[in-house]
Amino acid sequence: MQKHKLHIIKNTVIAFAMTLFFACKSNLKDVKQIGMSANDPVGVSDSINLKYTDSGRLSANLISPKMYDYSNRAFAYSEFPEGVILHLYDKNDAKTTIISDYAIIYNNTDLIDLRGNVIAATPTNDSLFAEQLYYDQTKEWLFTNLPATYRSKGYVTSGRGFDSDKDFKKAEILGVTGQFAVQE
Repeated sequence: MQKHKLHIIKNTVIAFAMTLFFACKSNLKDVKQIGMSANDPVGVSDSINLKYTDSGRLSANLISPKMYDYSNRAFAYSEFPEGVILHLYDKNDAKTTIISDYAIIYNNTDLIDLRGNVIAATPTNDSLFAEQLYYDQTKEWLFTNLPATYRSKGYVTSGRGFDSDKDFKKAEILGVTGQFAVQE
């Protein structure tokens, strides 16, 4: 009888301990959020110099004086409120440079949204001027649906948008509103 009572007590203690063990949940995420507004970035960085490589070759370099990290959001992103300089390199290390006053990188889509006085310059001295330009890092493609002006080999073309590969070999002004020849 004594063994039976001991066995019941032992099983009750084990059942109680298991209930407590599985009832507790990890609150580490909640603890990290203490004192932090849901609208605040999880990190702020100064003097950013991000280098992207593909198969050991430098493919892009993003430089910015400040970055806010919002990876705590459902749709994570990084914000560059003081602008960026983005260098894109082709297979021959020729560099296309894009500058803007402001930028956002959306982590889930690999899309960079460049805004405000966007200027892109290619190794062949072609240049693009726009108020907004998107760069799809996965497809290595540049595009905008806002007015843009593109200067290339003796011509300046303006239009309602722009579409191109990162090397500007397939550059196209969409909805041309004006074009004129310039002497080099």
